[in-house]
Amino acid sequence: MSGLAIRGALYRRAPRSPWAAHLRLFAREELVLALRSRWTQIFAVVFGVLSFAVAGAGYVLSGGRGVQDFARTAVSLVQLVLLLVPLTALVIGVLSLAPDRGAAELLFSQPVSRRTILLGKLLGLFQALAAAQAVGFGAAGAVVYGQSGSEGLGGFFLLVGASLVTTAVFLGIAALLSAGVVGRKRTRALALALVVWFVAVVLFDLAALGVASVLPSGSASRVLMVSTIVNPIGAVRTGTLLGIEGTGAFGAASLALFRFTKGAGGAGVVLSLSLLFWLVAPTALAVRRLRRADV
Repeated sequence: MSGLAIRGALYRRAPRSPWAAHLRLFAREELVLALRSRWTQIFAVVFGVLSFAVAGAGYVLSGGRGVQDFARTAVSLVQLVLLLVPLTALVIGVLSLAPDRGAAELLFSQPVSRRTILLGKLLGLFQALAAAQAVGFGAAGAVVYGQSGSEGLGGFFLLVGASLVTTAVFLGIAALLSAGVVGRKRTRALALALVVWFVAVVLFDLAALGVASVLPSGSASRVLMVSTIVNPIGAVRTGTLLGIEGTGAFGAASLALFRFTKGAGGAGVVLSLSLLFWLVAPTALAVRRLRRADV
């Protein structure tokens, strides 16, 4: 059944119900479409294979045999999560939230607010990507548990939570990029999504380190600290490693943040506030932009 057919069937069954019921309806529709998408299925397979490979390879490189325990697996998987999850959320988010012209006309002709439609679709996409990640984390976790027991399981669950937060953040950014975009303009939104991924994951930290290298010590520390707070990738990385390893293994940017916040507790609060901003602001701006868009 095509996407338009699924939408039509769901809309015909839609009851005259409050906002929450409409939200669930659109979330269920988007969940069905996303789970049937080859992009989501490919992501689940690739993420599962790479998670398992990282769990084993990291331990072999350190001189051991078999697979790592949960704590080492979580630390090894942090960079994989921060590379793959934002890219997938941005690409799948833009492709799903920027419909073709005919699909957009059907979608926004329903007697439901655009805010409800957008939030419902975001919720459905989040559920689909969370399910895809559960396949990867579950496969790696089952093997690790069978070989090494439950040591470090809390750190592994922390990484899973960080991955879900990253998914939600970059789905919100994808919504902002694609709000009101239909038809051929989707290509431009997809290109912008790739630029956002490159800047957040690769270029931002390099630029901060480059600027800090030519500044006096105090100013350099402030630049590095700000780079950790304002970039959601840096905030997730620092918060996850802080929860798993404590303050034992961090780069210059994180150490500058710890000095500014007077310790790990203050750093945790600052990083949480940063991520809360990134969870709320892009989605709120996307809702506002979609309301004003001529679709």
